[in-house]
Amino acid sequence: MKGKPEKLIVKGKRLDGRKLDELRPVKIEIGVLKRADGSCYLEIGNNKVMAAVYGPREVHPRHVQEATRAIVRYRYNMASFSVEDRKRPGPDRRSIEISKVSRESFEPMVIKECFPKAAVDIFVEILQADAGTRTAGINAASLALADAGIPMRGLVSSCAAGKVDGQIILDPMKEEDNYGEADMPIAMVAPDNVTLLQMDGHFTKDEFKQAFELAKKGCAQIYEMQRQALIAKYGAEGKQ
Repeated sequence: MKGKPEKLIVKGKRLDGRKLDELRPVKIEIGVLKRADGSCYLEIGNNKVMAAVYGPREVHPRHVQEATRAIVRYRYNMASFSVEDRKRPGPDRRSIEISKVSRESFEPMVIKECFPKAAVDIFVEILQADAGTRTAGINAASLALADAGIPMRGLVSSCAAGKVDGQIILDPMKEEDNYGEADMPIAMVAPDNVTLLQMDGHFTKDEFKQAFELAKKGCAQIYEMQRQALIAKYGAEGKQ
């Protein structure tokens, strides 16, 4: 593994050439899995993510059914080969935590009352990781839900801001995530309904506000890409 770079920001540019407020390149493909009810393949930077949605379908075991609404289940998993140091297969504390907070970011937006006693299962597989996998997974899962025809109050879009070399940046890549001073992933539904906010590291009060506003702008850009991907796939029916 490479050591810490001397500087992560040089003359106003980051190591990958981006400006401080610039997203990594994004690629989206919807409906890539035939056996899933909805699916999405998404790349952001070097992250490669597959999301699949199954449902609404019968809940097993039945004792976890909700009589008046569906339940939403979210499983985030990093493939063993997704990182440089091969990851041990199976769930770990990090993947369980990300699964929980990601599910909670969707629950207010899925109109669960349409499907009593049913389940909507979301599977997110990280094929290649390069920082920001939880936000990439949420973006892919949102499109997979839309592809499955699950009624939602809006698309969930997610992005992170960070603090590197004392400056606030958008969408940290691996080196910035590893060696930066702080990280703030958020998820939201346009225009201002925040469904996830986490923070790791230290921001001053002013830095927190700056990072939060920058992450919101990133979410707005992601939302427009999601919307355009749906329009490209389904035409006028994809408009939100």
